[in-house]
Amino acid sequence: MQTVKDIEAIDFFRGDELVEDPYPYFHALRNECPVRKEPHHGVVMVTGYDEAVSVFHDSEHFSSCISVTGPFPGFPVPLVGDDISELIERHRAELPMSDQLPTFDPPVHTDHRALLMRLITPKRLKENEEFIWRLADRLLDTYLPPGEGEFISGFAGPFALLVIADLLGVPEEDQEEFMDRLQRRPQTGGVGTTGDDHLTHSPLQFLYDRFSTYIEDRRRDPRDDVLTGLATATFPDGTVPEVIDVVRVAANLFSAGQETTVRLVSTALKVMAERPELQALLRRERDRIPNFIEETLRLESPVKGDFRLSRVPVTVGGVDLPAGTTVMVVNGAANRDPQRFADPDTFDVSRSNARQHIAFGRGIHSCPGAPLARAEARAGIERLLDRTSDIRISERVHGPADARNYRYLPTFILRGLTHLQLEFTPA
Repeated sequence: MQTVKDIEAIDFFRGDELVEDPYPYFHALRNECPVRKEPHHGVVMVTGYDEAVSVFHDSEHFSSCISVTGPFPGFPVPLVGDDISELIERHRAELPMSDQLPTFDPPVHTDHRALLMRLITPKRLKENEEFIWRLADRLLDTYLPPGEGEFISGFAGPFALLVIADLLGVPEEDQEEFMDRLQRRPQTGGVGTTGDDHLTHSPLQFLYDRFSTYIEDRRRDPRDDVLTGLATATFPDGTVPEVIDVVRVAANLFSAGQETTVRLVSTALKVMAERPELQALLRRERDRIPNFIEETLRLESPVKGDFRLSRVPVTVGGVDLPAGTTVMVVNGAANRDPQRFADPDTFDVSRSNARQHIAFGRGIHSCPGAPLARAEARAGIERLLDRTSDIRISERVHGPADARNYRYLPTFILRGLTHLQLEFTPA
């Protein structure tokens, strides 16, 4: 791994030099101090594992109002005083993505997360998992015959989208439109894009419109289907949510679950295709696949980091932070902290503590879709191994083994490939 000599010169949020490989920068930050302010935007970067976990668990001193946007566009008013809780509540609605579950704080977050968990019950997840295995085969029927293909658009993307669509009960006749609107049309910019100053308040309007129609229809005309279950779900106290509350929860699960799962599955296939001996081991010993997935999540966390805003003065890792400090908990760095993971930059399929990673966060905002992502990854990997005898990286597209060329998402929030061309030999 290369080293970073001048971390002060690097603008993690606006530069593009770290898009391909941010890990030397993360290591350099942590080696200086696991809680360190970067100079360009005043963001305190938390790169140590213990320090990251402590912030995730501290919803009393930290607000999640900026969790998905970080330092941009900035808080709408100056943050002055030793307790900015009232300012946060007064201006929360002016922040980007303020209607999304990850940005909520208790008690609103408590109620809405409980509503979400009423939508993804163990029974519904089990039904969905049965669908996942059938869907994997259906997509592979089209993806595998040519002997090679772009994996993200050809399998991982449609797979993740259709799994969530099934979980939430999107009618089969509408699923093609979801594919067209959410995957096939070119996406430009977006939250967390390096060098992009524009943030739309809610890029989820299509999902809002469709799910509003679904929920309103099922409340007027209940049926024996999943959407009726969404429409009739209640808050913990038994009250019926406004339609928009249900819609927000469904849309957040739809968008967040899709994006991170695509990155997880594509990274897992890249690792497997780059390492023939590891691929052979997974083919022989399928019980290793769950830990393989955890180690993939640890080494290449789909989410680089999550943001918090300190409400009051607070100390993290021995560092005093004033009220109003923007903090980035860098999952991708904490998951490579040598204090927690031995030889952290090495992929070890047998790593005994791989599942201690924080790729899915911790605390009240830990990813509720984590079991679903793991189930998708396992089904996709198992069926690909079942139906091929060999999976390889395309040298025509990505270059020879000693000089690979991969492109990564140009964002300071997500970590993942934009394309992955694979070749395979049928079983």
